[in-house]
Amino acid sequence: MPSPIFNDEGHHTDTFTGRERTRSAFISHRLSVEWATVIRKASLVSVLAATLAAGIGCESRQGAATIQQPDSPAKVPCQSSKVRPLTNRTFEQTPERLAQGRYLVEGIGYCFACHGAPNLKSRGLPPIAGKEGSGFDFTALGYPGQIAPNITPDPETGAGNSTDDMIARAIREGVSHEGCFLDPAIMPYEFYRSMSDEDLAAIIVFIRSIPPVKNALPASAKPTQVVAPYAIPLYAPVPVPDLSTPVKRGAYLVQIGACQWCHTLRDANRQPLPGLEFGGGDLIAYAGGQATSANLTPDPSGISYYDEKQFVRTIRKGRVGAREISPIMPWWFFAHMTDDDLKAIFAYLRTLKPVHHRVDNTEPVSYCRVCRRKHGGGALN
Repeated sequence: MPSPIFNDEGHHTDTFTGRERTRSAFISHRLSVEWATVIRKASLVSVLAATLAAGIGCESRQGAATIQQPDSPAKVPCQSSKVRPLTNRTFEQTPERLAQGRYLVEGIGYCFACHGAPNLKSRGLPPIAGKEGSGFDFTALGYPGQIAPNITPDPETGAGNSTDDMIARAIREGVSHEGCFLDPAIMPYEFYRSMSDEDLAAIIVFIRSIPPVKNALPASAKPTQVVAPYAIPLYAPVPVPDLSTPVKRGAYLVQIGACQWCHTLRDANRQPLPGLEFGGGDLIAYAGGQATSANLTPDPSGISYYDEKQFVRTIRKGRVGAREISPIMPWWFFAHMTDDDLKAIFAYLRTLKPVHHRVDNTEPVSYCRVCRRKHGGGALN
């Protein structure tokens, strides 16, 4: 995040907003690049409660589970007729898959941001060493019934008895082991659908390899209704996409990183608001306050003033100058990515259609005529 700038209209804008999210209101799931600006003067515990929204990975509460829409493709948690039956497929462990899986889980996927207790004493809220993947109960942080499950290979309290296809179906198709739809406001599987079969296999192989941790957790609260338009069975193979250019590779990383989860506003049916793709404006309330997701497009109201070097440095350091980036933006995980991948993400963001949508967390929350919602700096539009 750069120092504050003035756009063409002379207004001060701090575009990297603090993306505080009930992280289950999970932490949710993240370039997620789910940037956020600095959340000033919030206590670390308050920030955590928020970060714990960023997704099962980052959670976007847009179109939350309690909303029922008559035209939603999936409204009831368990609909066996719309769920792909499990298969007996397994994924062979290879050195290449282990390495790739680690890279994805600890980087763009930031899986342990939700599936493990965060270290409140460290910048960026990394997972506590030795508890990676062991799950977390966010009830104590103000999100009753929001449980990130234990995904370590422990057979009693973790995923030791889950089949490879159970895990695969949950990640990309949004179906629990019991055959119920997962809430896409908590688990961003709508974006993971684009993950290639090989990357999916790598993630599962790596998760199988981490040390088992015994950590019994209560069952998650079951919503009575889920708006899940992307909980669609996958039967056809998902090949590795064309990654031959930085822009193409960046597009893939942004998709599996679920950036739009926070940075594109949705309606109650979880459909993107037309013309506001990556335009930010998602007001996220949390224990310590509230913050709005940033406009990531190359418009003057977005991040047009960023260059590649600054972008990479921001992710690596978790700060802009002396200003800290909110840990709800999982920069600690993204900092594990290679320079080439971070540059590819930036290259893709530069190709986005500019969206003039001013978001400023230093301004009061107010009504925005562009998105017709309230967010920081809304009255500036």
